[in-house]
Amino acid sequence: MDPRDTAVLLPQPSGDQGGNGSFDCAEESAHYAFSVQLLLTQYAALVPWQTEGVAELGSGDARAIAHVVRAVPGLTVHGTDISAASVERARRTIDDLGVGDRYTVELGDFFAWADSPEGARTSTVIANPPYIPAPDGDILMPELWGGWYGNDLVLRLLKAGFDHLLVALPSYSDPAATLAAAGELGYRVANFLAMGLEFGAYSSEPKVAEHIARLTAEGHGWAGEGSYVVAVALLTRSPEAPRDRSTELLRALQLSV
Repeated sequence: MDPRDTAVLLPQPSGDQGGNGSFDCAEESAHYAFSVQLLLTQYAALVPWQTEGVAELGSGDARAIAHVVRAVPGLTVHGTDISAASVERARRTIDDLGVGDRYTVELGDFFAWADSPEGARTSTVIANPPYIPAPDGDILMPELWGGWYGNDLVLRLLKAGFDHLLVALPSYSDPAATLAAAGELGYRVANFLAMGLEFGAYSSEPKVAEHIARLTAEGHGWAGEGSYVVAVALLTRSPEAPRDRSTELLRALQLSV
């Protein structure tokens, strides 16, 4: 299937800036959704989503992935989120788009689910995890905190043992350390899509912006004048991956290699 035949078209943003505990960035959501769609369809021979489905770490309001499920016949997604409010919104989104037969979201700890028999039968995870770097979680939207370097949850996901990860990697959240850890665990970058984004309200919060400036000055990532790059990458442990594009990915994230 050519992904251009079923391109993801997201609705206009709701205007929600996190007042009810949700994050809404139309550009990032569209980039994430299309990237997941393209990577899954282009690498269907490598990633067994058609027979196993995929798991999702942190479904949020499900807007992005619900549109992917609607666009890609045969795709099933099992999402998990620790926020009851997010799960409620996700289920409404899924119902509104009519994909409830192929997309489910449950309340709970993803990593506990990963250790369950169902989790053991799934080899592919998609995730756009919290990645705001800050000294602590006392920020405008604590749900977006990704630890000191912003990559805490990605590093934990790498260690969970899944064979295929489609994950968002921002340029200011120490992506070089993330990819080094991935390589040590046997992952290769099959491919990726990168996009430049402007700092939003959460990245621009003085406490966060100052921390990002310190991290990037120390070589733990890259950020421009109020901008950064996010890549959605397919990391795989499959020996069938034709090449490792880790170096290309770091260059796309504006890092020297």
